[in-house]
Amino acid sequence: MPTADTPVSDARTVKAHKADVLTANIVGSSPLLYDRMDEGEDGQVEEYPDHVRAASALVRLIDRFALVQDDANFLGLVDPDTHEVRGVPLPPAPDGARVHDKQRGNVTNKLDLEACASDPGANEEYLVAFGSGSYKTAEWIVTVDWQDKDHDGKPDTRLIETPAFHGRLRQNRAFAGSGLNVEGAVFMGPERLRLFQRGNAESRGDLAPVDATGDLSWPALKAYLADPIGTPPPTVENVIQYELGELHGVRLTFSDAEALDEGVMLFSASAENEDTGDTVGSVLGIIDADGEARWAELLGEDGEPFTGKVEGLSRKPGEKDHVYFVIDSDDADQASRIYEADLDGPWYEQF
Repeated sequence: MPTADTPVSDARTVKAHKADVLTANIVGSSPLLYDRMDEGEDGQVEEYPDHVRAASALVRLIDRFALVQDDANFLGLVDPDTHEVRGVPLPPAPDGARVHDKQRGNVTNKLDLEACASDPGANEEYLVAFGSGSYKTAEWIVTVDWQDKDHDGKPDTRLIETPAFHGRLRQNRAFAGSGLNVEGAVFMGPERLRLFQRGNAESRGDLAPVDATGDLSWPALKAYLADPIGTPPPTVENVIQYELGELHGVRLTFSDAEALDEGVMLFSASAENEDTGDTVGSVLGIIDADGEARWAELLGEDGEPFTGKVEGLSRKPGEKDHVYFVIDSDDADQASRIYEADLDGPWYEQF
């Protein structure tokens, strides 16, 4: 089992492959506009954005989808049928701002929330969101608890600085490779949380970028979040590295995931050109209970390859072959969009 100083070469490696018998086709999309915005604890509301700026992760929460953003401290609650969005302010960053971008001159202070998961042991009424850890100011965890809501139905929200937690992830070379970048989180049962690492950093010495998954004890992480100064963070275990392959000549890297039944996971990955920053396409894939991974290129409504960068992925209960995902246009003036896609073929069969 990999430890904090386990070399990259000692981790198990899974090679994913394109499966021509699988298809993933977009069937519709909508801009993510706030239909309702809650008032924050500071009483503000009039200066809040009117749209989701930078959707970065998506998860089922109670009867809706919840999304987090990498440059705005607002939780979006999305109706899966109408795509209407309720905005829930999260605590501001230490600089006092909830919105960070180059125009404001505060982009380096953003939390860079890139992954979130809802606790099945709390009836999916408790959300935990993770800063990517790709730089020092992105070492944060946010919790949102509807079990502890006020008389107006607003959840209890907490912003917790977590340098010890992210530092321990970064020290695990098998998981983080040349640079930590947490992009996905899923619960694998009530006591185990699995993180997805995106391997898009530059090589550093003998360390190369890696895409990987690693497991954490959820009770141990909750104990750490309750006392991040006096309690040590959990150690990442069961690290598995993934070679996802290439799409149109560009390396694929993880962007999010969704836990299904019996250890099966649905994942998204995108091919982003390291030299230009352009995304040439995205894929949806399956990691089965045996750890094998396969994927299909995501196609647009016109049947042509979809060139957007998938940021968050989820499903409604009972919709086995229908998925939802969000993208970030990397333009703060344009609303992020939510898409729906149909899966066709033997996605859940082992072959």
